[in-house]
Amino acid sequence: MARYTGPNCKMCRREGCKLYLKGERCTNGKCSFDHRSAAPGQHGAARKKVGDYGKHLREKQKARRYYGVLEKQFRLYYKMAEKQEGITGTNLLVLLERRLDNVVYRMGMAASRKEARQLVLHGHFTLNGKKVNTPSILVSAGDVIAVKENSRENDKIKSLLENMATATTPKWIEKDVANFGAKIVALPARDDIDFEFDEQLIVELYSK
Repeated sequence: MARYTGPNCKMCRREGCKLYLKGERCTNGKCSFDHRSAAPGQHGAARKKVGDYGKHLREKQKARRYYGVLEKQFRLYYKMAEKQEGITGTNLLVLLERRLDNVVYRMGMAASRKEARQLVLHGHFTLNGKKVNTPSILVSAGDVIAVKENSRENDKIKSLLENMATATTPKWIEKDVANFGAKIVALPARDDIDFEFDEQLIVELYSK
């Protein structure tokens, strides 16, 4: 399975903003972006004029890296968004929010999407009572995500469950700490996405 294995902080520097890829480290003052925010590379600190294509590309890369999705996957999500009713850019972001690894992260069960992806891959969760290990599964309203029964005694999982109890979750996710899980009470709306994206730039990029 293809995946990015390079430095996460380099991606934040390339996009010129924090993508919160390393969990607590991104907020506790140890983030390298706070000390060195210039783009990576020998000439990263040099001022460069960015054209229209560059702006479109950077916005697409920012969204792709924020959600931890590879280029081929991202393009497939865009094609799905195009076929749906409504605004393509909004549809795209909602599809990305509905990924199971993102939902586990939003539940407060992981410090980052990368950690959430790993937990799902290791089979620690069930979806509507069935074991799942595919991070890209899209959840729907009414779905119930829970920690698998024989994973609940795992020390790492126990500490994550404690974090989940105090974590703030978006309104479309209803936590059920007593049952080690959460329910999707509605599909996410554009207002529920708390990161700044200009999705119209992504649409324009793929429309060229």
